[in-house]
Amino acid sequence: MGSIGCAQNNTMELEGRVAMKGSSVHTYLNIKDIKSNKSYRIQNQEQFDLMQKQNQTVKVKVKLVKKAIGPGFPAVVEVLEVR
Repeated sequence: MGSIGCAQNNTMELEGRVAMKGSSVHTYLNIKDIKSNKSYRIQNQEQFDLMQKQNQTVKVKVKLVKKAIGPGFPAVVEVLEVR
């Protein structure tokens, strides 16, 4: 995996509602952070069985994988820990 612009620490804590987004073959699991009101696409939802937590508010520690590139293309995160 490649690194992102800032090599220091690209981990963060998010708390928000988990929901499925997109249509047909382009669906993905998303978390909308309560504090920042930003949405993040979850890259590794199977690892923590996050599909079972849809429409629930969860706290997660994530690593930023890819920055947002505009509307419909949210930042991509990898979940490291579910609290």
